[in-house]
Amino acid sequence: MAETFRLTMAQANPVMGDLAGNAAKAREAWEAGKSAGSKLVVMPEMFIVGYNPQDLILKPALQVAALREIEALAVACADGPALAIGGPLAEDGKLYNAYFVLKGGKIAHIQRKHHLPNYTVFDEERLFDHGPLGGPYDVDGVRVGSPICEDAWFEDVCETLEETGAEILVVPNGSPYYRDKFDRRMNHMVARVVETGLPLVYVNMVGGQDDQVFDGGSFVLNPGGELAVQLPVFDEMIAHVDFTRTADGWKAEQGARAVLPAGEEQDYRVCVEALRDYMGKTGFKKVLLGLSGGIDSALVATIAVDALGAENVRCVMLPSEYTSQGSLDDAKDIAERLGVRYDYVPIAEGRQAITNTLAPLFEGTEPGLTEENIQSRLRGLLLMALSNKFGEMLLTTGNKSEVAVGYATIYGDMAGGYNPIKDMYKTRVFETCRWRNAVHRDWMAGPEGEVIPVTIIDKPPSAELRPDQKDEDSLPPYDELDAILTMLVDEERSVADCVAAGFDRETVKRVEHLLYISEYKRFQSAPGARLSRKAFWLDRRYPIVSRWRDNA
Repeated sequence: MAETFRLTMAQANPVMGDLAGNAAKAREAWEAGKSAGSKLVVMPEMFIVGYNPQDLILKPALQVAALREIEALAVACADGPALAIGGPLAEDGKLYNAYFVLKGGKIAHIQRKHHLPNYTVFDEERLFDHGPLGGPYDVDGVRVGSPICEDAWFEDVCETLEETGAEILVVPNGSPYYRDKFDRRMNHMVARVVETGLPLVYVNMVGGQDDQVFDGGSFVLNPGGELAVQLPVFDEMIAHVDFTRTADGWKAEQGARAVLPAGEEQDYRVCVEALRDYMGKTGFKKVLLGLSGGIDSALVATIAVDALGAENVRCVMLPSEYTSQGSLDDAKDIAERLGVRYDYVPIAEGRQAITNTLAPLFEGTEPGLTEENIQSRLRGLLLMALSNKFGEMLLTTGNKSEVAVGYATIYGDMAGGYNPIKDMYKTRVFETCRWRNAVHRDWMAGPEGEVIPVTIIDKPPSAELRPDQKDEDSLPPYDELDAILTMLVDEERSVADCVAAGFDRETVKRVEHLLYISEYKRFQSAPGARLSRKAFWLDRRYPIVSRWRDNA
């Protein structure tokens, strides 16, 4: 009977639908495990396809191709350690989220996911069938049980595995980030370890997929809940873990324990990684954005440079007669600090041409919001023209506060392919800019130091679409607005709850009204990095047409 057992965990970044590429990454991890003398190499959940596949997983051709790729992996990895990898299993008219154990040139064991998450971004109830409570599999004389992701958030699957002989738990995950989620994961896994008395290997994927970022942070727990290994968040990594048999069962030897960064750093890293992977996985190389001299576009420009490098970022100032000299100076200043290309494209001539074209139709009316929106839409048109001509993806720069209440022009400043700060409230935008000026990490491609001018952070926000315009002419102060939105959106609280918290009822009702009537804008908005459990898209799915208002 073996007294030691080496396992290799691969915290890897799959590309959705790239079956051959994902298989190649699994093969690379297997080769590393083989060289290290491991007996088992473990990949994350659904790795052969990528996660979260949504309805793509329902396509029979994909299911067949994924299984074929897994079978080919088994043959290629016959001479060496067992390889465990997640993928879909179509079987007897049902579809399972499965975990395949490859050994000796064939599929030696299949674990089918039992608990299917059906909340926030997850729709597994409509995609997969519930698997049975399975048993462990043998790897070189060691009995390993693999509850798949959600299975380890409940007692029954792990208890069944322990009762049927499992000696080590290996939990493959496709668990996306939101702030403070790591603590929830750790609490659940510690509970499973305490209940079963077994060591547990938690392996999570990394990388961006549309709005979601998988943050890794894989770890190993010993019986009693003691942390033995902690991998860093967000980085691809292959790590080897040694277990020793003791009188009380298997125990992992102490390994590297990464220190996890604070929440504001993780949020910013998500924005960077989301954009970097969205670009890389869709094939885009360069981005452009409208640089207004305001704080939102300043932060997005900084994120873009940190994600892609200054040489791949173009910033465009599109001034009108309402653009202040301060904004002109600030936009040029940050462009120079970041080292990006900076283009100056005044919109006065184009705006006048549009005004002349519409003059006969607008005769007898007073100028107002329509004319303001023409400026925004003209900027959107010019930026999209540059995007089309040069193959650079346009970034849009609206924060969560603006996206929530519709303080943005559809087909104007909302134009673009991705929005890195879509789930970041305005008050947090200010905090993030100050943080980035004070902090630099090696994963940032941009320069260190004060990259965002303090004048941008300190000046009152303004769309500058009319003389002396300020955001607070149309909205409550952002600290008040964000607090109300946090209650109404993130916490699903009532109007009465907001009033009880000290907010003026008329203000709360106005914010609620703006929130509901702006649903159509959000439905057409660009995807963006998910930072919370209530990001606009899969986390919060409201009807576009609705007369519901909370009048209690």
